[in-house]
Amino acid sequence: MDKEQIREVIARRAAKELKDGDVVNLGIGLPTLIPNYLPDNVKVILQSENGLLGMGARPEVDCQDPELTDAGGGFVTMQTGASSFDSAMSFGIIRGGHVDITFLGALQVAENGDLANWIIPGKKTTGMGGAMDLLAGARKIVLAMEHTAKGAPKILKRCTLPLTAAGRVSLIITEMGVMEITEKGLILKEINPEFTPEQVQEATEATLIIADNLKSMIG
Repeated sequence: MDKEQIREVIARRAAKELKDGDVVNLGIGLPTLIPNYLPDNVKVILQSENGLLGMGARPEVDCQDPELTDAGGGFVTMQTGASSFDSAMSFGIIRGGHVDITFLGALQVAENGDLANWIIPGKKTTGMGGAMDLLAGARKIVLAMEHTAKGAPKILKRCTLPLTAAGRVSLIITEMGVMEITEKGLILKEINPEFTPEQVQEATEATLIIADNLKSMIG
């Protein structure tokens, strides 16, 4: 699969995690593609850390408003009935547990749900952003990410990079499959038919438990 196919597979499967009426926060990058694949009967409310509830689709180039951006600086629109407010109120919503689900990317994730997604020591960074608050406050945390980075596993037994939060991730969606983090371990629940369970395990440092009723993540 090429890069675009990988991103589509992940975003399309991630969209199936959303329920009608969910308040949803999307991390920058790949997670912003998820609303493109929502079923027609599912309507969600998108929240952005910079102070927007009811975020709409990305506008055409000639309709971009410099005062309407998401937390990553990308141009957005507002849905009918949307509201805007300062970032203090926005983080109050997050910390108060009013975000039903957030989709984030990862540098590394451990089999126990630890997440490292904000810094590689020695490299410049603009800061952690809202990730720590989302991991603490959102009711469900799902990672939507590529399975490896330049061939190296990102799903590990233990993170080696500084953690953003410990033990908060519940589900991982990659181009290879869908993995649930449980007390028993990391369960491969769904698989992309282009891969075998053995290939998924080979690309994963953590030990996978293959579900007895392993399903396809496609379709």
